[in-house]
Amino acid sequence: MIRVLILAYDFPPYVSVGGLRPYSWFKYFKEFDVEPIVITRQWGNAYGNHLDFVAPGWSKGCVIEESPQGTIIRTPYNPNLSNRLLLRFGEKRYRWLRKVISAYFEVLQFFFVVGPKKEIYKAAKSYLAQHPVDVIIATGEPYVLFHYARKLGRTYHIPWFADYRDPWAQNFKKSNWFIKQFYSMLEKRIASKAKAIITVSSFFETQIQKQVPNGSFSIIPNGFDQQTMKQVEGIAQDSEILRIGFVGTIYDWHPLKIVLETLNRWFIKFPERKIELHFYGTNKNTFISELVKNQYPRLNESVFTHPKLPNQLLLEKLASHNVLLLFNYYAFMGTKIYDYLGLKRKILFCFTDDPESIKLKTRFYPLDAKDASESLQEALILKTNAGILVSNTDDLIQTLNSLYIEHKESGQIICNSNGVEQYSRRIQVERLASLIKSISSQS
Repeated sequence: MIRVLILAYDFPPYVSVGGLRPYSWFKYFKEFDVEPIVITRQWGNAYGNHLDFVAPGWSKGCVIEESPQGTIIRTPYNPNLSNRLLLRFGEKRYRWLRKVISAYFEVLQFFFVVGPKKEIYKAAKSYLAQHPVDVIIATGEPYVLFHYARKLGRTYHIPWFADYRDPWAQNFKKSNWFIKQFYSMLEKRIASKAKAIITVSSFFETQIQKQVPNGSFSIIPNGFDQQTMKQVEGIAQDSEILRIGFVGTIYDWHPLKIVLETLNRWFIKFPERKIELHFYGTNKNTFISELVKNQYPRLNESVFTHPKLPNQLLLEKLASHNVLLLFNYYAFMGTKIYDYLGLKRKILFCFTDDPESIKLKTRFYPLDAKDASESLQEALILKTNAGILVSNTDDLIQTLNSLYIEHKESGQIICNSNGVEQYSRRIQVERLASLIKSISSQS
């Protein structure tokens, strides 16, 4: 059996979309004769928000978990001074000092074994000194894991893969010149040494190739966990109130405020009607609550925010909703669309051609999407018949009317999607396992 060492910073129980990708490898690799050994950090969910990312671990030593699926080594996490200040005093105090400290470790970690993430490297080095493996996979970000994988691969003569969930240097399009050049230099130096470069889409491949033109690329998309979806498929939609759900990160180029403004208009026009919009585990929960309170008081009893939830519980909550809101990611697919497909709830896609949303994209969208399709999500929704493509705010008003009437008459919103099974994570893990075996045999 092929043995693979996986360096994964994000990993359950930490609640993040990024952690689900390496977790699917751990969950399914054994089915394809690959034994996974995951090295991650100790995670807790004490805060239910972004503070969990900087909270300390629960043990000063590594915690090793053995299971039929493989091995997980959870390393200690000791917050640096910047993180300790954040945990103790909150986001509004010592901002400048925290930024300086974070930048210090962000730079030095690529040249010395320092910083909060160093324990992953130390644990991996200790493991490899005693146990043989055939391949190392580092999934980023944080991209310092690529640096660790390169060092370990060179020391122990093991091929390593760089798994990009997002582009690295290309994500700093809007940053200053020095930051862009610094990460560009690191990426070219480190990722070019990878035996294989894995990413989630052809668009990301194109972006990464600008930094690593000679890389050996393979596309392994994200997907939904078919086993988990089977556990929630019996949950019924809410029949009393039309509920719309949203989960995940909200970026500056997403039309959040535009959607809330439009929902507010809809309530002014139809004050007797009732719709609820629920946001789960977003990075802007406080902003949403304050925006509703200060600018859209009509929405106080209709818009709700919730902390991050474990994936199983989150999917159970989403399955009880009638419609799932999805913002336009343009040139890349994003991750949540796959869970939406797996849940078989109608997707409300905002927007395809809204002028104000296009302004946000022009101002904040971080990637250069020239010569790339900017309608990947739209194409997938049309292909699977999984949702409604909303062109602009006036179209959203009409769509809300139609959804409200359908729900009032039948107590549900029908989603007649088809062919979604091909987007399961298990199928993608099988493809990755084949790639690993091929590279391992060559080595």
